[in-house]
Amino acid sequence: MLPAVSRRLEERRRNLCVYDRRFPNSKRKEEWLVTRGMDFLKFLRILSETFSVADHETFLLVTTERTPLDAERFMRLDDGATLYMLQREDQVLEVPAEEWILFTPHHDTVVESGTFKYYDSEGKKSLPYALADLVDNALSATVNNTGVRKIEIRMLFDESYGKPSVIVWDNGCGMTSKQLNNWAVYKLSKFKRENGRDQGSYDRPGHVSRSLNSDISYFGVGGKQAAFYIGKTTRVISKSSGSPDVHELVLSKALFEKKEKNKEDTYSTTIYNRKPGVSTHYKPEDSFLHDLIAEECKNESFTAVVITDVLQDHIPFLKEDYEVWTRQLAHIYHYYIHGANGNVQGAVPKSSITDSEQISKVDIQITIQKKKSPYVVNLRDIETDLQSLYVKAAVSTFEFKACTNPEAGVVEGIIRYHPFLYDRETYPEDPDAPNEYVEDDEDDSNPDGQAKKLRRPVFECYWNGRLIPYTAVQEFDWCSQPHKGSKVPAECYNRFSGVLFTDDTFKVTENKLTFIDLEQKLKNKDTIFTFVMKGQKQRINLQKEFVQWLQKCHEEFDKQVKFMNYQGTITRTDIPTKRNQHPWATFSSMEWEGRLYKTGDYVKSIKTSPIYNGKVHRFLLFGTHDDDGDVYGCGGQVEICLEPKGLYEKTKIIHVAKLDGSATVEEIKKSIKNDSAKLPDKLHVHWPHKNPWSDNTSWPAGTVLGPIQVKILNKKGETSGMSRLPSVGQGAGKRMSVVLRLVHHVPDGDQEMSSLEAQHSSKWDFWFKGIENIVALGKYTLHLITIQTETKAIEFGERLLPQFKLEFTIKEGVADQFDVAKMDSTVRIGVPFDISLQIKDKHGHATEPPPDLKPTLKCSGLDVAYEHETCGSDIIIKKVKATGKLKYHVEPNPFDLTLTLNFGLGDHSKTLKMNVLPGCPHSIHVIPEDKPIEVENGNTVKFNVMIQDEAGNITTTPKMTVRCLVSAYPPANINCMAGVGEHVTKPINLSLTKGMKQILKVRFSVPSRSGIEEVARELLVLPSKRVNRMTVYKKDVDLELKNNERIEWMAGSVLENLCFMLYDEGDRKVPITAEVASKVKVNWTGKMNLEELKEGKLPNVTVPTKVQDNHFYQVSYQDQSVSVSFTIVPIPDVPAGLKPILPKFTPRLGEILPEHIVLALVDRYENVTKTMTPSSVNEITVEAEGLDKQALTLNFEESSGSVLVTGVCFSSGTPGFREMTFTFRKFTGHVRFEVTAGVPAKLALVNEHTQLMHVLNGHGIPTPFVIQLCDLWGNPSPDKRVVVKISASSELKVKTDVLSRPVDAEGRASFTVTDVSGPKGLYELNFRGNFLKRPIPGPSVKLTVLPDPNKPVSLDVQYDATATFVAGESFPVFSVTVMSDEGSPIINQQVVSMLYWKGEQSAEAPTNTPFEFQCCEPKENEKKDTFYFREKPIPERVGKYTIQFCLRETKDKIALRSNQIVIDVVANKPMKLAPENLPQTQVVSYSNDIAKRILVENMTLVIMDKFGNPAGQGLNGNVDICIKNVNSKSIEQLPLFEDETNCNIKLENGTAHVSTLAIRKKSPGKHGVMYMVLFKPILSSSFPGNLDAYEFHFGFSNDEENQKEFMALSRQKNSIKEAITRINDEQEIRKGIIKELKKLVQTSCEKELALRNELKNKWDVDIPENASIETLDEILNAKQLEAEGILNTPRRTCNIQNHEGINILGKVCHLAQVSDDADAWVISWHIRGDMDCVVTTITTAACEIYDLTHGRQQVLPLETINSSWRRPLPSLPHIQHGRLLFNPTGNPEYAANVLIHPKNQAQCEILFRNLLGKTILIDDLDSANLYRQSVVRNNIPCPTILTRNGEKVNANGKFGGAQNRAPRPNQLHLFAAPLPECYYSLTNIIDLLTQYSAALKKKLEFKLDLQKVYTEHGPIIQQNRQSLGGYEHQLQEIEIKLATPLKTMKRASYCCGETSGETGKRAKLTSR
Repeated sequence: MLPAVSRRLEERRRNLCVYDRRFPNSKRKEEWLVTRGMDFLKFLRILSETFSVADHETFLLVTTERTPLDAERFMRLDDGATLYMLQREDQVLEVPAEEWILFTPHHDTVVESGTFKYYDSEGKKSLPYALADLVDNALSATVNNTGVRKIEIRMLFDESYGKPSVIVWDNGCGMTSKQLNNWAVYKLSKFKRENGRDQGSYDRPGHVSRSLNSDISYFGVGGKQAAFYIGKTTRVISKSSGSPDVHELVLSKALFEKKEKNKEDTYSTTIYNRKPGVSTHYKPEDSFLHDLIAEECKNESFTAVVITDVLQDHIPFLKEDYEVWTRQLAHIYHYYIHGANGNVQGAVPKSSITDSEQISKVDIQITIQKKKSPYVVNLRDIETDLQSLYVKAAVSTFEFKACTNPEAGVVEGIIRYHPFLYDRETYPEDPDAPNEYVEDDEDDSNPDGQAKKLRRPVFECYWNGRLIPYTAVQEFDWCSQPHKGSKVPAECYNRFSGVLFTDDTFKVTENKLTFIDLEQKLKNKDTIFTFVMKGQKQRINLQKEFVQWLQKCHEEFDKQVKFMNYQGTITRTDIPTKRNQHPWATFSSMEWEGRLYKTGDYVKSIKTSPIYNGKVHRFLLFGTHDDDGDVYGCGGQVEICLEPKGLYEKTKIIHVAKLDGSATVEEIKKSIKNDSAKLPDKLHVHWPHKNPWSDNTSWPAGTVLGPIQVKILNKKGETSGMSRLPSVGQGAGKRMSVVLRLVHHVPDGDQEMSSLEAQHSSKWDFWFKGIENIVALGKYTLHLITIQTETKAIEFGERLLPQFKLEFTIKEGVADQFDVAKMDSTVRIGVPFDISLQIKDKHGHATEPPPDLKPTLKCSGLDVAYEHETCGSDIIIKKVKATGKLKYHVEPNPFDLTLTLNFGLGDHSKTLKMNVLPGCPHSIHVIPEDKPIEVENGNTVKFNVMIQDEAGNITTTPKMTVRCLVSAYPPANINCMAGVGEHVTKPINLSLTKGMKQILKVRFSVPSRSGIEEVARELLVLPSKRVNRMTVYKKDVDLELKNNERIEWMAGSVLENLCFMLYDEGDRKVPITAEVASKVKVNWTGKMNLEELKEGKLPNVTVPTKVQDNHFYQVSYQDQSVSVSFTIVPIPDVPAGLKPILPKFTPRLGEILPEHIVLALVDRYENVTKTMTPSSVNEITVEAEGLDKQALTLNFEESSGSVLVTGVCFSSGTPGFREMTFTFRKFTGHVRFEVTAGVPAKLALVNEHTQLMHVLNGHGIPTPFVIQLCDLWGNPSPDKRVVVKISASSELKVKTDVLSRPVDAEGRASFTVTDVSGPKGLYELNFRGNFLKRPIPGPSVKLTVLPDPNKPVSLDVQYDATATFVAGESFPVFSVTVMSDEGSPIINQQVVSMLYWKGEQSAEAPTNTPFEFQCCEPKENEKKDTFYFREKPIPERVGKYTIQFCLRETKDKIALRSNQIVIDVVANKPMKLAPENLPQTQVVSYSNDIAKRILVENMTLVIMDKFGNPAGQGLNGNVDICIKNVNSKSIEQLPLFEDETNCNIKLENGTAHVSTLAIRKKSPGKHGVMYMVLFKPILSSSFPGNLDAYEFHFGFSNDEENQKEFMALSRQKNSIKEAITRINDEQEIRKGIIKELKKLVQTSCEKELALRNELKNKWDVDIPENASIETLDEILNAKQLEAEGILNTPRRTCNIQNHEGINILGKVCHLAQVSDDADAWVISWHIRGDMDCVVTTITTAACEIYDLTHGRQQVLPLETINSSWRRPLPSLPHIQHGRLLFNPTGNPEYAANVLIHPKNQAQCEILFRNLLGKTILIDDLDSANLYRQSVVRNNIPCPTILTRNGEKVNANGKFGGAQNRAPRPNQLHLFAAPLPECYYSLTNIIDLLTQYSAALKKKLEFKLDLQKVYTEHGPIIQQNRQSLGGYEHQLQEIEIKLATPLKTMKRASYCCGETSGETGKRAKLTSR
C-alpha cells in the first residue's frame, strides 16, 4: 500500500452516535459527533457541551452492550458506533434508541465463491469450466478485433520462471481504470456497469448464425470465481486501445485476511498505473512476470489475468491430464474455433451456413511450461472433442428451428446421423465420460445384434456459441421412437446426435454450467418447431419429414448382412427377455463381407471366450420376414453345433460378427481332434501330512481327516492342464472342481456331514483342508467327485467325470471340553464363590479330568483369582474372587467371566454371565485429598466420604455410619448407607499465636467395622485478623495455664484466683471492655460476673472427683473462636474403699477367664490410691455364685499397687450376669459381668418345625430347617467350627440343598428340603453335628409323607369282568380313571389310549406292535374325570389277547401304563360246516388205480362261526354225504361212492372226521362234468336253525391227461382265490385304520370349534379360525402374564404359617378371606384367639396334632361342632318373618357372611358360624348403639356388634374401654384379601385357552397322522386294487377254461370249497 494512501486512511473521520437516556422523560434524538483526532477526555468535554451537562452532574457512558467506556475502549470504537448516556449501568431505556450498523459481506464471498459454484458432474472435472469463464471474458474482449482474435492460456510449472501460475492473455480491447474497477466489483453485471455505456442501457447484439455473438462475459462473477477457484492471488494487467497507461489490479486472499485482522475496509484496494514494459515493482525471482510485461510494447491493447498461488489440488490435473482439459475446452468452444458448421469433414451439407460464417478468426492457444520441453497446442488442432467426433462420424444432417413465443429468442437445432457399418455402430463415444455402449461377448440375445446404447440425451446445448455442459435435452416428441407402426427399424433411433444453439434470451446459471429454463420452454405445448432447408423454414410436417430423412439414412448409409433361403420362424426360449424371444427368422445360408456361409460349413469364432469350433446349424435374424427373396439385416446371429460332440453335446448362438472368416476347414478339424484327447480319466489322492486314511479303518472321534490333495489325470496319466475341461479351439475350457462329500451312515438313513468344493490351484492342484468336525460315532464314506464348476454337473460329454470313494469308521475320542454347573449369577467384589466344572469329551460324555489340568479365569475389566481347585469326576474351583472397578455401585454390573482349561491340545473357554455388585466395605475414601487442606480460621470444611470395597468401588451397606473426628472437636457421624456421605465440620476456631499457622488432624473411621482402616486428613488453619490468643494464669502463684495443659489437682477441690488476658493474632494485648468481657465464656459454669471479667478474673473451677475423669476446661472468646483449654487431672485422696476392675474379656461357662481381675484401694471418689502391699493378698476373700474357688489365684502387682485375681471359672448356670464379692479388711468390693455360653455340646431346632409335618410325596418343604448350636446347658453357642449334617431313614428319599454345612455367626445352620419321596407313613429327619471330630447330638423332626393328589400313579380300569368276548362283536365299555398318589381321580388333560395285542401277558410294554383305540367323549350323565372306551370291535379270531391302557405324556411318550388284562375271545354263533384245512381240488376218473379215484382223505369237518372259528362245542349229530351235479339237478350218471357206509358219519362235539372218500371203479359219471360232494350236518332238535353244508367240488374225467390239466387249473384257481381273500382282508384293515383316524379328526375339529365358540361367546376372546399354535401361545402367554401381574399386585396377606394335611383343613386365618380392610380388621380382632387354631375334619387327626405338639397347638375337629351351626344363619334381628321392624343405619350384616372361602366352602361356613355366631358388622358406634336399642325395644336378643371403625358392643350391651377397642391393624394377624374377580375370569380364560391349545394340537396331530397314513397306505391300497383286478381277470380266464369240455378245454365251471345251503348262497371260506 502507498504511504500517502495509508495516511489518508488513518486520518479518516470517525463518527459516533450518542443518545442521552439519563432521564425517563428524555425525548431528545441522537447526536452524531465527529471524533477525529480526539482523545477520551476531549470527547467527554465535547459531549458535556453538546448535551448541556453541568459540572456537578455525573453520568455513565456505555456501549449498547452496556460496557462502560474508558480511554482504552474509546480508542477501539468503530466508525458509526452507538453510545448511551445513563445514570447507572443497569438503567432501563425508557425511550427507544436506534443503532447504526454496517454489514459488509465477508471476503469469503469472493475468495470462496468458486468452491461452491464449480462442482464435478458426470465424471468430469470442473477445473476446465473455471478456465472457460476466463476465456469467456477474453472472447468478449476480442469481439471487435478486425484481425485474429488471439487468446493464450499459459501454464507455468517450471520453477525457474517462478512459482506455479496460470495466465490467460488476449489481444482484445483492454480495460480502462474505471472498467478494471468495475471488473473487481463482485456481481456487477454488464447491464449495470458504468464503463462507457449508460447504466441499464445495454444493447443486445444482433442475431448471428448459431448465436456466435461472443456476448458471454455476462454476470460479473465468473472471472473472480474462476480466479480464486484456481489460486489464491489474482493479478489483472490491462491496457486499453489508445491509452498510454497500463493498469494493474491485485486481489488476494492473504490481503483480504490482513485487512480483516487490522479492521480495515476489506473491499478497498488500489490500481497501479504505469507505462508499458516497466516491471521494476516486481521481485527478480518472478521472471515470468518480467517476461509478460516485456511483451506489452508489441500490442496496442491487451488483458492478462495472472493467477498465482495455484491450489495444490489442481496442479497434478493441469500438468498430467492436459489432454483431458484441453479437449474439454475444445468441446466448449468448438463452434468459435471451427465456425458455425463445426469441424466438418467430407460431404456434410453446409446449405444453411455461408462460407463467411464458417470461417473463424478465434485462435485459442495453450502453452504448458514444465521442466521439460513446453507443450503447445491450438484448440483448433484438437479433433478428439465430442463435437468433432459427432461431426466427423455423421453422414447426413437434419436442421430445424424452435420458437417458444414471438418475443423469445429462436433455438437452432441440428441432428446428425451415424450409420451402422457391417458389424458395428459408428455412434461416437464420449472420451471424457463412462462408456456409452455395452457389448457383451457372451450374451448374444440382443435381437438386432447391435451394441446396446445407454440411454443418454440426444441434444447438447450451446448458449451464445459456448457449451453449457451440464444441460442436455433427451429428445422431442417428433423425433422419438414411436410405440408401433414405424417402418424405420427401432435401432435407427439410437444412431443420431444433436445440438441446440440459443442466445441469452434463455437464462443460464452464474457458473454457466446449467440452463435454467431451456428444456421446460422447448417441451411446452406452445413451442413451434419448423424444418430448415438451405437456411429457409419449410412449412411441412416436421415429424413426417424427420421420419423420411431417418429412413433415407438407414437405406443409404447402413451397411447390412444378406440372409438367404428362408427356413421358417421360431421362438427362442434361451433369451431371458420375453419380448425378444419371438419372432426369429431362420435361414440356411448367409453372405457377409463377400463370403458365402451355408448350413454344415465348418466355422470358428473370434472375440469369444472360449473360441468355438463347429458346424453351422442355421442362421437367425430377429423380426418377421417373408420367404420371398433375400433379406438384409443389421447383423444377425448364427447357431453352431459345437465340435467334438463327445465334449460338447450342445449348440451355441453367437453374433455373425464373431465368425472368423480367415479360418480354414483343415485348421478347424485339427483343433477339434486335439480337444477330444484331453478328457479327464481318474483321480489321484495324496495325503500331504503323511496321515493317509486307508479303506475300512477306524479312527478316534475328532481326528482330522486330511488335508487331501487331489489331482485329475487324463487318459495319458498327465495332470497338466487338467484344471479345466478341454475347450474347443482357442480359449480356456470350463473349469473343473472336486467336491468332497462326507456321508455318515445312521439308522435313519445317510446324513451328509460335509460338502466342500475345491477350486484348482497351480501350486497344490485341488486341496481340501483337514475336516475337524467328525465327532459322531459310526460308519462314514468319503466321496471325491469331479464336477463342472459352473453347472455342477458330474458328467461331461455323456460320461461320468472321475470319482474316488473311501469308507472308514469313527470311534470314541478323548475328553476335550467342559460344562459349567449352574451357579448364582450375582457376585460381589472380593466375596469368594465356587465354580463347578463338568469335564466332557468331544461327545459330551463326562470324563475324568487330566491330572495337571489348571483352570484359568479372565474377566474384562476385573481381576479374577482363586485359591485352589478340587478334582474328582468334576472340578470345583474354590474361593473365586473378583476385584476391579465397577461402573454402577447400586445396580448390578454385567460382566463376562471367561473360564479356560488347557487339555493339552489347546485352550477351551466358556463365558459366564455375571452381575457384579460392589463387595464388602473395605476402606474409606475422603475428598478433598489435599495435604494439607487449607482453611481460614473460623470457617467450616466440607468432606465427601465414600465407603469403598477392596477394589475402590462405592459399596452400599445398611446402617453404615462413618465417624469423623476433628482434633479438639466432638466426633460426628456421617450416614453412608448409600455408600457416600457428606459432612460439613463446625467452624474451625483456633487460637493462632503470633500469626503462626496451625494444623488440625481429622480422622474418619467406621466404629462398627474394625477391619476398615482409619483415614486421616490435615487441616492447615490460616491466621485471621481477630482476637486469637488468650492466656489464663493463677494470680496468687506464678502459674500460667498453657493451652491443653494437664494440671494435677486434688480430686474434689477448688481451683481459685484464675485470670485471663486476650491477644490478637499480632500478639498484642486487647483491653477488656464490657463488650469484650461479654464475649468471654467458660465451659465449667454458666454464671459469669461481668465486672470480674472486665478485671480479667475467671470463675473458680471445681476439680472432678474421679481421677480418670480428666475434665476439659475452656475459656473462650466470641463463641469459642479464641480459647484456652486445659485439663485438670484429679489425683486420688486417702483410701476409702476396695474396688475390683474387670477385664474386657467375656467369660464362657466352664472355661477359666484368661485375664485377671484387678483389686485396688480407692479414695472417697473411687480413685485408685496404690496403697496395697504384698501382704494384702492374704487378707482378701472372694465369693460368687457357681465360682470354682479351687482354681482361684491372687497375686500382688507392685507396678500398680494392686492385687490380680486369676483362675476365675464358673462351672454351671445359664448365661447372664454374675456378681463377685471381694473383702479386704474393712473394705468390700463387688463386680458384675456377663457370662456367655460354653463349649458346643448339642443341637436344637429353633423354627416352627417342632410339630408333626405333612409333606406331599415328591414335594419339598418350603420352610428351611434352622438348627441352633448349644452348649451343655442348652445355651446358644456360635462356633463356626461345628458342621451340621442332615440324614433320614433308608425308606425315605430326601433331597436337600446341602447335606452338611458349618454354622453361621449366630451358631445356626439352615437346611432346605427340596424333595421328599417315599411311601405314606411317619419318618424322622435327624440332625447331627461334628466339632473337632467329636459328634454332637441333634434333634429329630417327625415327618408324615402324604400322597400327592395331583400326581398320576395308576390307571383304574373298570369294565364288566363277567362279560364274554365274542369274536367280531364289540368290547364292553371300559371306563379308565387316572388315579392320583392319594387315590383320588385326576381330571387330566393328557390322552388315555387303549392297546391290545395277540398273546398272553407280557412285559410292561408289548413286544409286537399293538392295535390302538382312542377314547370316546363322555356322555352327559357320565363322569368328566373318566375316559370311556365304548363300541370298540373285538378281534375276529379266537384266542388269548392282552389289553392295556396307557396315559400319554406326549404323542410318542407313555407316562403311565395300567395293569394288563388278559381276555379269552370265544367263537361267535355256529354258522356252517367246513374243513379245518381246505382240501385241494380233485379230478377223479373211473380208473382202477385207487389214487385216481380218491376225493378226500383224512379231512376233519368242524362247525364254525362266520369268521372261521370252531363253534361246535357241545353240538352232536350226523353228517350226511352225497354227490350232486353242480349245474343241474339231474341225478343221472352221478358217480357212486366206493363204500356206501361212509355216506353218513358221526358228528361229536362239533367235529366229524372223514378218513377216506373215493368213487367206485368204473363208476358212472359224465366226462368233463363238475360234481360236488355235499356234507350236510344233521343236529339234534335242540339246536335252533340250520347250518350251512359244506360243498366239495370235483371233476370227473375218463382221460388221464385231461385229468392232470384239469387238476392244475383247479389248483391255480384256488391259489388265486386265496390271494384275493388275503388282499381283501388287508384292504379292510387299512381302510379301518383310515376310518378311525377320520373319525378322530372330525371329533377333534368339533371340540376345537366348540371351545373357540365358548371363548368368543362367553369370554369375548376372538381367536382366528386359522390361528397357529404360535399365535395361540402368544395369546395364552399374554393372559398368563396379565394374571401373574394381578397375582403379584400387593394385597393384604396372612403372615401365620398354615398347617395342612390329610383330614386337616388348615388354620382358621387361612380358611377365609375378606375384601374390605375394615371388615378384615375387626373380624380378625374379634376372633384373634382362634386365628392360629388348626381345624380338622375328624377328632383323630386333631388328637394326633395335640400329641405331637405336646398340647401347645389348639385344634378344632369339625365333627364335634353342634349341628345347629350346620344350618344357614337366620335373618338379621331387624327383620322378622320377612318384614322390617325398623330401618337401620350403618349397613348391618352378619360378620360370617362377609367371609369368602376359597376352598372347602361348606365346611368353612359351618366353622365360622360356630366361631362368629350371629355377630353383626355395622359402620360406626352410633349406628351400633342405635341398632341395639331398636332391637331390644322389640324384645329381641341382640348379638355382639362390631363396628368398622374398631369398636365392639357386646351382647350384654357393654362397650368402651381398651378391651372393646381394636388395636392397630399392624398389631394383629389379619385375614388375607381375596383376588379380584377379573383374576378368576382370567383363570377361566387361561383354562379354556389351555384346553383349546391341547385340542388344536390334537387336531393337527390327527390330521398329520391321517396324512401320514394316506402317504403310507394310499399307494399300497392302490396297488392292492390293481392286484385284485389282475387276479379277478386271471380267475375269470381260468373259470372260462374250466367251463369248456375236457377234450376241447371248455370245461364246466366249478369252485372248490363252496357251500350250498338251503338259502342258495355260497359262503366264503377263510383261512386265517
